Amino acid sequence: MNWSSYIKNYQSYLKIERGLSKNSVDNYVLDIEKLCGFLEENQIAISPIKIQEEIVQQFIYDISKKVNPRSQARTISGLKSFFNYLIFEDYRQDNPLDLIDTPRLGRKLPDTLHLEDIDKLISAIDLSTKEGERNRAMIETLYACGLRVSELTTLKISDLFFDEGFIKITGKGNKQRFVPISDLTQKYIEIYKNTDRNLLPIQKGHEDTLFLNRRGKQLTRAMIFTIIKNLAVEIDLKKTISPHTFRHSFATHLLENGADLRSIQLMLGHESITTTEIYMHVDRKHLSQIMETFHPRSK
Repeated sequence: MNWSSYIKNYQSYLKIERGLSKNSVDNYVLDIEKLCGFLEENQIAISPIKIQEEIVQQFIYDISKKVNPRSQARTISGLKSFFNYLIFEDYRQDNPLDLIDTPRLGRKLPDTLHLEDIDKLISAIDLSTKEGERNRAMIETLYACGLRVSELTTLKISDLFFDEGFIKITGKGNKQRFVPISDLTQKYIEIYKNTDRNLLPIQKGHEDTLFLNRRGKQLTRAMIFTIIKNLAVEIDLKKTISPHTFRHSFATHLLENGADLRSIQLMLGHESITTTEIYMHVDRKHLSQIMETFHPRSK
């Protein structure tokens, strides 16, 4: 069996057994394809069953001259996962990356927006266009509920439980969670549903998808990025932002206003509390205020 056969089986494993999204699966496969490209470029004919640490080490050294440490660490992690899969399937006994160190990375703090900037971005949306009400509802939902962009694009009308004040989100690994939704966000979604969305030629298979493009199909991630980028240009925002910026802002603003980490973790859908803890490093001014308010020696 050649590399492509193992990769194809690995893709099926990631999708079916681990329940990963297409984007996640594609990223894992890209890491393996980089290694395959290195082997081909250096005329090294060896299967994933026989490849040893020395060759993988050469590959890691080669990419370290081309990419930053974060990308290098991502590739190492992806390859470790692939070879662990081969061990799991009894194709090989060891992982050639077990002794390869991952570059030490500084903790990257997320970019956030001030509430005033978010209000400006939403106000810059032209509601007279066919996509205006949709765009306002989408951005309000991104920020008000702290969603990943993939969670926004796959959100369904049947996931809206407005009477209970929640929406059901299907996150990474098909894990589901319920997130509170404000009255204002509900209002914007209802306006979009009852106006612009009703005028679309909804395509078969997309009847339950909430946010649709002008052809009546599910929006792409790239389209969401473009909408947000154009709004940032419109208000002359001196920051590079993405859909994830609204998610970071959601978590940071909750923390600043006194929410506990466990609640934020549940709403974001983080599997580990350590992932959520990065927001403790975003605003040290907030931590100082907590100390002054609650520590007995600060009086």
